Amino acid sequence: MLAEKLLLNLLITISPVLLYSVLSDYKRKLDSPVISGLLQSTAALSCMIFSYANYGFNWDLRYVPMIIAFLYGGPIAGGMVFSTIFAARLLMGGDTVLFGLVNTLFIAIIPLLIMKRFWNYTPNQRVLITALIGAWSLLVCFFSLTVHQSLEGQELNINTNIPDLLIVGIIDTVAIAIAAKLLEGLVERARMKVEIQRTEKLNTLGELAASIAHEVRNPLTVVKGFLQLMQQEEKGKNYDYLSLVLSELGRAESIINDYLNFAKPQFEKIEEFPLVDVITEVKMLLDPLALKQGVQLESDLDSGGFNLFTDRNQLKQALVNLIKNAIEATSEGGKVTITLKQIDHHAYIYIADTGKGMNHEQLSRIGTLFYTTKDKGTGLGTSVSLRIIETMKGKVSYSSKLGIGTEVTMILPEGKKELVNI
Repeated sequence: MLAEKLLLNLLITISPVLLYSVLSDYKRKLDSPVISGLLQSTAALSCMIFSYANYGFNWDLRYVPMIIAFLYGGPIAGGMVFSTIFAARLLMGGDTVLFGLVNTLFIAIIPLLIMKRFWNYTPNQRVLITALIGAWSLLVCFFSLTVHQSLEGQELNINTNIPDLLIVGIIDTVAIAIAAKLLEGLVERARMKVEIQRTEKLNTLGELAASIAHEVRNPLTVVKGFLQLMQQEEKGKNYDYLSLVLSELGRAESIINDYLNFAKPQFEKIEEFPLVDVITEVKMLLDPLALKQGVQLESDLDSGGFNLFTDRNQLKQALVNLIKNAIEATSEGGKVTITLKQIDHHAYIYIADTGKGMNHEQLSRIGTLFYTTKDKGTGLGTSVSLRIIETMKGKVSYSSKLGIGTEVTMILPEGKKELVNI
């Protein structure tokens, strides 16, 4: 009977995730902690209704939805489930009502404390942490049972009714692991959906930009050629004007080249080189700019022989743009730090500044054409840099806090000529 009730509870605990995955495709407003809290509260209440009474306690999986709600839904969703369980246990009453309330409080403490750091872990680590917190809930319940039995006059010892302990422990662990794994699937699907939409948008913009840039560059080249001929023959005051016009034409050509590079980065010279050498060159190149801005530019580079096989100049351009952005975002007296680490055949480059930082909306728009947080600029430099790194099979991510600063994380896979030619 215990196994049947707990298996029914297992289905109840995973039903909110399944329901959410179906409905979220049709209603964007379902992506809300209140909706998550309502679904998980209903699941917790249903588990309490279909519980198994033994040893003076009601055995069910009510704490699984609460743990899931705190970790994946946040404090609002978790608080709703906690309140539901607390109120329902008060209404149920009984001799062990105080134990039930204390259990709920103690079990809620751990996910409440860890939820802020929860999303810093990898998906598999998050599933493991969720399962461990589920094990914590079991320990609290069994300890509560032992205390209750001792207060009833029984000898103070841990109940070793192995079949029941195994059934409760196994089903509870399986239930919380399945729920966490399903939620990680939803998180990954949502992330992939956003990434696909972003990629499609960038491809469309890239094709449009390349088409326009190509058509504009041809007449500009002709105009520039005739102006250069005129400048050679000009001896009077118009010489300076022609120099200014040619300079501005050169700037226009540079912007057009950025558009073309954004559409499809051209890797003209592929070679093998140490990554640390390129970062050192870029730092030396940008040291004068940092000095002019009153910003301290530091580096901590792991020279572990990490090599790349790609276009050195394109990578250099991407690094210059990203580090330059960090310097320009940092006020006088601040610091920009470049860190290079090698982990499992991947290079991790961290560019951290102590600048003004960005809010969530600004972070979500980084890399979009024409978007920039600077007073002057087109946003092309960042877009081109991200495009270059993506073409190199790398990844770039941003994390930022207002008033504290921003950190750019660039991940590049190791590449060697002999590996590429296989």
